[in-house]
Amino acid sequence: MFSASQSSRAQFLDKARQAREERRELKERERAAVQLQALVRRFLCRCRLQREIRREVEDFFGTNECGSSKRSALSVFRIARKLLFVFNPKEDKERFEKLCRCILNSMDVENEPKVWYVSLALSKDLTLLWIKQIKDILWFCCEFLKQLKPDILQDSRLVNLHLTMLVTFTDTSTWKILRGKGETLRPAMNHICANIMGHLNQKGFYSVLQILLTNGLARSRPSLSKGSLTAIFSLALRPVVAAQFSDNLLRSFLIHVMSVPAIMTHLATLTPERLAVMESHDLFRKFILFLSRESQCRDVCVCLEGSHTLCLLGNLVFLGSLNDQVLEEETAHFVGVLIHMLSYCQKYVSQKKSNLTHWHPVLGWFSQTVDYGLNESMPLLTKQLQHLWGVHMIRILFNDVLSKKLLENQEIAQLPAQPISPQNSLPMKNLFKRAFQKSASVRNILKPVGGKRVDSAEVQKVCSICVLYQTTLTTLTQIRLQILTGLTYLDDLLPKLWAFICELGPQGGLKLFLECLNNDTEESKRLLAMLMLFCDCSRHLITILDDIEVYEEQISFKLEELVTISSFLNSFVFKMIWDGIVENARGETLELFHSVHGWLMVLYERDCRRRFAPEDHWLRKDLKPSVLFQELDKDKKRAQLLLQYIPHVIPHKNRVLLFRNMVTKEKEKLGLVETSSASPHVTHITIRRSRMLEDGYEQLRQLSQNAMKGVIRVKFVNDLGVDEAGIDQDGVFKEFLEEIIKKVFDPALNLFKTTSGDERLYPSPTSYIHENYLQLFEFVGKMLGKAVYEGIVVDVPFASFFLSQLLGHHHSVFYSSVDELPSLDSEFYKNLTSIKRYDGDISDLGLTLSYDEDVMGQLVCHELVPGGKTIPVTNENKISYIHLMAHFRMHTQIKSQTAALIGGFRSIIKPEWIRMFSAPELQRLISGDNAEIDLEDLKKHTVYYGGFHGSHRVIIWLWDILANDFSPEERAMFLKFVTSCSRPPLLGFAYLKPPFSIRCVEVSDDQDTGDTLGSVLRGFFTIRKKEPGGRLPTSSTCFNLLKLPNYSKKSILREKLRYAISMNTGFELS
Repeated sequence: MFSASQSSRAQFLDKARQAREERRELKERERAAVQLQALVRRFLCRCRLQREIRREVEDFFGTNECGSSKRSALSVFRIARKLLFVFNPKEDKERFEKLCRCILNSMDVENEPKVWYVSLALSKDLTLLWIKQIKDILWFCCEFLKQLKPDILQDSRLVNLHLTMLVTFTDTSTWKILRGKGETLRPAMNHICANIMGHLNQKGFYSVLQILLTNGLARSRPSLSKGSLTAIFSLALRPVVAAQFSDNLLRSFLIHVMSVPAIMTHLATLTPERLAVMESHDLFRKFILFLSRESQCRDVCVCLEGSHTLCLLGNLVFLGSLNDQVLEEETAHFVGVLIHMLSYCQKYVSQKKSNLTHWHPVLGWFSQTVDYGLNESMPLLTKQLQHLWGVHMIRILFNDVLSKKLLENQEIAQLPAQPISPQNSLPMKNLFKRAFQKSASVRNILKPVGGKRVDSAEVQKVCSICVLYQTTLTTLTQIRLQILTGLTYLDDLLPKLWAFICELGPQGGLKLFLECLNNDTEESKRLLAMLMLFCDCSRHLITILDDIEVYEEQISFKLEELVTISSFLNSFVFKMIWDGIVENARGETLELFHSVHGWLMVLYERDCRRRFAPEDHWLRKDLKPSVLFQELDKDKKRAQLLLQYIPHVIPHKNRVLLFRNMVTKEKEKLGLVETSSASPHVTHITIRRSRMLEDGYEQLRQLSQNAMKGVIRVKFVNDLGVDEAGIDQDGVFKEFLEEIIKKVFDPALNLFKTTSGDERLYPSPTSYIHENYLQLFEFVGKMLGKAVYEGIVVDVPFASFFLSQLLGHHHSVFYSSVDELPSLDSEFYKNLTSIKRYDGDISDLGLTLSYDEDVMGQLVCHELVPGGKTIPVTNENKISYIHLMAHFRMHTQIKSQTAALIGGFRSIIKPEWIRMFSAPELQRLISGDNAEIDLEDLKKHTVYYGGFHGSHRVIIWLWDILANDFSPEERAMFLKFVTSCSRPPLLGFAYLKPPFSIRCVEVSDDQDTGDTLGSVLRGFFTIRKKEPGGRLPTSSTCFNLLKLPNYSKKSILREKLRYAISMNTGFELS
């Protein structure tokens, strides 16, 4: 009973709750319906009102179209107010256009004050409302300008319309209401215009102009018309002029207008009057002075970031090129501003590609997103920047340096330049002695004289300018060569800059700059930047000048100046390395080292190719080779760096010793040297004399790298198939190596060809006719490498350009194919350089970018570039043609052959071993000295056996015959007879292993069992068993041993010796 009543009560309460919920939901639905109906009614009412207003606006502009200009200003104001009330940019674009045209038409009506739209500004009741309305209208014009594309015809008309609105109502000059009696109203009206302008500036007026200018100008061909550009620039200048060039407005102008790519160039082209207006306001000076304050310059750069900072810089440089007076007066500020802006851009310049970098056409890899819309305008920006290193601006900036006069000796100047060729290089000492005696009168800049304070205003100014150009070089990485070419265009800039450098400090030159390296002050950095710029520019100049321009015409630098400069550079680089500065160098110090070292090596390589410096000029007298070798053994860093960067300061003989030590150490490491506990592995090969090349190629080409470096024993088989007598203890292998090299380098085989003139060897372009010709070249490279590895000199004179490739010089950025061309074909070089100097129109010669060659009776056309046979050579591309032609002749034609030979050579000789030699020195390493055999040196290092001694009559006869009766060729044949090599060792006979020896023999070779006590005594006392007149001298090349019978007469010795050395039958001759 009780539970039933409880249940019914719960049901009753539940029903009551549900009823309340339903009533509440009903009320919510009713309220929502009412609210929704209100919203819909309001929306429909608003739409209806908007339609009515738009219809009214259309009716207003549509009726009486012809007389629309006569409508009263008040009616236009009212209809504009209604349109603005419902204004939607998408729907009301055309209506707004009609309103603007109507307003502008009203301003053009003559003598109708009530029609002039601006007349409402005079109404007490409407002034404020009118000002608000015109502000809104003008801002809507700005909004439309942001979206319009000037390159579209329809949009360009609208651009003109909106710009006209802005021009008309931001300045009172065109208002007819102010004419005559209305002139008294001008101050008030000007105030209104200033108010309107201020409102637009607050809303972002300059940003609008920047977008419009960028859309119209940031392209290869501008899409803005002259009128539009004039209007935009006039609008941009108005606030600046009105605010009397306040810092805020100058900042906005620089950030939004002057940063538009190449805007100054477009102004100069389309509307030069605007540039005249800028000049009248002295804006360039104001810009420079504003930016000369570091905080303000940094603020502008941060706002613009990298790419647009560069655009601003380009516009400032262009303005500077048009304002000589301001540039001269504000040089210090101008230079300072450019340095700051370039340094800011440099922060974004990256040395390599990564996921965080983007490609910039001027700056290279750039750690900031590049606005690719600016890429089209980059050529124009580059042209603007070119004014910075153009002749005009360089003359202004470097005026203090260029105004100096270099003392010239008229008598010396009138002497014709004497070409220094290999034929006339012998009297070099006298030549340089005369040059140095007269150097003081030729020019006063040959020796650092000092005397100019480094803290003087003049020095500081020149240093700043050098810092500017050095910063330009390191920032604008993609146009670096353009900059260097511009800086070297004036022939007298670099010599005068060198004169300026020589005058710095108390003693001048080297000491000052070495002190700067140890001082981390701003002044020191600026002085080093001057040196770095001088080195970079001079290196570029000497690289692009050919031999005639350097040696005969002596453009920019006299030869004696190059001697002095190279001495300075050599000492500077040596001190940087030896004093430990390079070891820990980073950043600017490392860049300085590479700059100075690069200029030094360009001069050194030029001197190696054709001498201009005196003998021993490059050596350091204060460097003891013994000290260097000790430090190398201890792995001292400075010694390793010295060998890596400037090995030429070490005498050649010591470098050859060092090379031999390196080889010896590797042999020990590979176990190729005989020791008490182990013997090296020996490779045996059998060679038929009649098929020496074929057998050698087949048996040696398959050997491993270490086996080729190891001991190789050769057994010769004669034409009858019988083994030749003799045991190879390196001597037979030396003979085999020299003979096989003689065969492969024979031009008749057509693996190699000789140059015209001095007949030096290089790979033949037509060697491809041989089967497996690349494998043959690799084999030749291995054989050549083996000869150098073992210290066997071979008579193979290579062309200089080929030696450079063997050393890897052709991979250097400073390598010039044209400079090496004379070593291939001097006549061809003269013809090419005559094209360079041709004054007329080169296209008259009918040349194309191709090379026609007679290949085995057929004329073959080689294109220097794709499609080259259809591209004519013109004055514009003739320099490229010369370099392409030289590169083709010396590289492209023989690229695969050279690569194969170098690959084989480097499998035996490590590239770093021979980097310490120049091309001529490498030739000496391969072929020995060209000098005649030094008989005194040979006699000094000869060992005697079998009773012979230095005072023995046969020995005295032998030396006398060699010295007085034999020709140089016969002496070479004698040396070949006893050592298997016709040339003496590079370091002299002290390094001939085993030493040259002479033994007295009494019997034939097959009966010879060596020295006995009796034979030695008989030889010593010249006692003969019988007259040996019928026997010939013999040799054991493996021991460098001459076996000489105890002849009774000098004439017999002469005859037998001459006959023996003229025969080439190896061991079998007896």
